[in-house]
Amino acid sequence: MKTILVTGASDGIGKQTALELARLGHTVLVHARSEQKAAAAVAELSKAQPGHYQPFFAELSKPREVDQLADRMLAAHPTLDVLLNNAGVFMKERQLTAEGFELSMAVNHFSHFVLTHRLLPALKAAPQGRVVHVASMAHGRGHLDLNDLTFERGFEGYGAYATSKLANVLFSNALARRLHGTAVTSNALHPGVIHTKLLTHGFGGGGAALESGARTSVFCATANALEKVSGAYFSDARQTEPSREARDAKLAEDFYALSCKLTGVTPLPA
Repeated sequence: MKTILVTGASDGIGKQTALELARLGHTVLVHARSEQKAAAAVAELSKAQPGHYQPFFAELSKPREVDQLADRMLAAHPTLDVLLNNAGVFMKERQLTAEGFELSMAVNHFSHFVLTHRLLPALKAAPQGRVVHVASMAHGRGHLDLNDLTFERGFEGYGAYATSKLANVLFSNALARRLHGTAVTSNALHPGVIHTKLLTHGFGGGGAALESGARTSVFCATANALEKVSGAYFSDARQTEPSREARDAKLAEDFYALSCKLTGVTPLPA
């Protein structure tokens, strides 16, 4: 059985994914924005599906809390089988963090970029570590301007969200190249158009059931058939092609280098 960290597991797709993973017998590390939310999520999950859960917390828009989360994780679990980068936000108005990042990019990309690098030693200690990035089909509507990652020249909520999801796929691909030759894989996915708080806030509602949204995340985290598959993109539990811009290797490399520079992460060799 695997030990799996799911970020943003206190509601929506993340919470359903945690429940489904526990149902399969895996140990699920449940991340939420605060200690109280994490504890409440574990209590609710345990009632709905008895299993092995542990609460972890961090406000992902705050780099110091992301580092503290990584410290706690590595201390408690020097071996981690799967990091499921699921947490995400949809911002209707442009907001900047204290560090100057636009908030949707900060939470959806930069926080997971840092967390992934920090947890790589634990993932490499596993028999077959996996990094799973929950992106979205919306990435196809995103456009990454490396000279304007804060959308200073024009902000639109859907555009910023879509660009952050494009960032997820580009990072997944750049990371896969750097992990080539190791037992750790990196893949991205579209969970479906699912009825979640994010969908209601950003798009007004609609969407399929949460069980459907968890399906591809669970597949990418656990399927034996994916042990040697890396740098791929999945939808409906099947490999498919992401957008043309998401497949741009030079853009992925340039964006990876810039993300390292902006976050202070030491670059991994390609």
